[in-house]
Amino acid sequence: MHVVATAGHVDHGKSTLVRALTGMEPDRWAQERSRGMTIDLGFAWTTLPTGRTVAFVDVPGHERFVPNMLAGVGPVPAALMIVAADEGWKPQSAEHLAALHALDVRHGLLVVTRADLADPRAAQAQAQAELARTSLAGAEAVTVSATTGAGLDDLRAALDRLAGRLPAPDPEAPVRLWIDRAFTIKGAGTVVTGTLGAGRLRPGDELTLGPDTVRVRGLQSLGEQRGEVSAVARVAVNLRGVDRDQAARGDALLTPGRFRATDLLDVRVHGDPVADLPQTLILHLGSAAVPARVRPLGADTARLRLARPLPMHIGDRALVRDPGRRHIAGGVTVLDVAPPGLTRRGAAAARAAVLDGVDGVPDLAAEVRRRRLARRGDLTAMGVPVDRDPTAGDWFVDPDHWADLHRRLADEVERHTRENPLEPGAPLEALRHRLGLPDRVLVEALVRPPLSVKGGRVRPTAGPPGVPAQLTAAVDKAFAGRSPFAAPEAYHLNDLGLGPRQQAAAVRAGLLIQLAPNVLLRADAAEHAARELSKIEQPFTLSEARRALGTTRRVAVPLLELLDRRGLTRRLGDDRRITDPRAELA
Repeated sequence: MHVVATAGHVDHGKSTLVRALTGMEPDRWAQERSRGMTIDLGFAWTTLPTGRTVAFVDVPGHERFVPNMLAGVGPVPAALMIVAADEGWKPQSAEHLAALHALDVRHGLLVVTRADLADPRAAQAQAQAELARTSLAGAEAVTVSATTGAGLDDLRAALDRLAGRLPAPDPEAPVRLWIDRAFTIKGAGTVVTGTLGAGRLRPGDELTLGPDTVRVRGLQSLGEQRGEVSAVARVAVNLRGVDRDQAARGDALLTPGRFRATDLLDVRVHGDPVADLPQTLILHLGSAAVPARVRPLGADTARLRLARPLPMHIGDRALVRDPGRRHIAGGVTVLDVAPPGLTRRGAAAARAAVLDGVDGVPDLAAEVRRRRLARRGDLTAMGVPVDRDPTAGDWFVDPDHWADLHRRLADEVERHTRENPLEPGAPLEALRHRLGLPDRVLVEALVRPPLSVKGGRVRPTAGPPGVPAQLTAAVDKAFAGRSPFAAPEAYHLNDLGLGPRQQAAAVRAGLLIQLAPNVLLRADAAEHAARELSKIEQPFTLSEARRALGTTRRVAVPLLELLDRRGLTRRLGDDRRITDPRAELA
């Protein structure tokens, strides 16, 4: 199917022409038919001589209904610009053409209608002169009379040629179906309609509608139920379990995770100078019309803050309109859907300089270079094609930034080791903060020889630094003149400079073993105790072991438990123990 919008001044015969081509009535409401004008969007379709199907979105021509017109034109790839031979070019003709040009509609036909009422040559020449300054320059012209039928066959042939020139849609692309109508049908529930510009839909598909996940109950296209609808197509979607007030014009059905809903975007403006734009405009994208506050950046770039988020991709084309002046200010190309903040002095000018080099064509390398690092899912939602594996985890990192992070990581580990000689390396989380990274997986991926990761810390691969001399001296002093199984009291250790951090460092360095909180012995105490206990009568009790070792119950209990765990002693059923003859005590 090919979808074409009609455009032109009120009562220039758009609906009459569509009716003559299709035999269908595009005007939806009795009010429209009685007034002879299209107020809301009308739809009709026909089969062309080659067998191609073309569906028409018949948009309203009256100035008051321009937002409805934009809702119909926005999602479609081609247009018929219609001018009446007996009236010629009119103000709404110019406004509709300005909208088509702002949306960069490049495929279309100029159709001069009512040729039975006046010589069409003057109207055609004037219209072609107007089109020559727009994206529809060079559009083929056809003269018709819907009343007499003259020229209709020529128009059908021209439509066939137009359809053959339209770009092929991507059936594998994500779905973004802008809703232009929403209503309920008894027994079916909520139905929404729109133009499917890319992708495909099937019953059972899960889509997102705002914050909600919805399921497709059924599809209809060209008046028939469908098991699948591929772009480009006019489609009616029956949604399961959706209330009528959950869907409205300007909303969109989306493939989950494939679009970024944003209310802040940077754009390039094609039309009025950015400096002349009012503070507030209406942004038209798809069928949505949303107020937007304008912050000029450069000569042709601006930042827009929307009244509500819209699902966008980099490269989207939209239109901005000044409703106060009833004026189309121009088109915009979306350059960034996740722009950085502008909080520092001079940030706007710096941002404008960056945007000068952005063309609105989503590119993985360029986006990662500008952002320095970005998640795969975020890039996909921005419309950036991801065609290679991430740098680390699901993160892409600019190569130059990655190399700089490697250097900084080595410097940070060295600094931490110098400032904290008792610690076995720099904690990953501390390094993440110092490097300004959002995910510790990035820190882990940065580690390479001569660095390594162990126990959540980064340290030189060669092993821990040498034990500081002052730590060894403090341990020796703490145990000088003591029985090997007499644990110093906590206050004594603190007096010697062996606080909790130093104690932990001594344990890690292999100078001490910790039997329990505030119970520390020399590192060889377990083996020494096992040898002493092997000399007494077997089996032995806790009291007998305590006396043999010359220690207190405070030390003997956790020490014997340690010997049990290491297999140097074995506990019997009556709470007595024996030294394991298989243990190597030498």
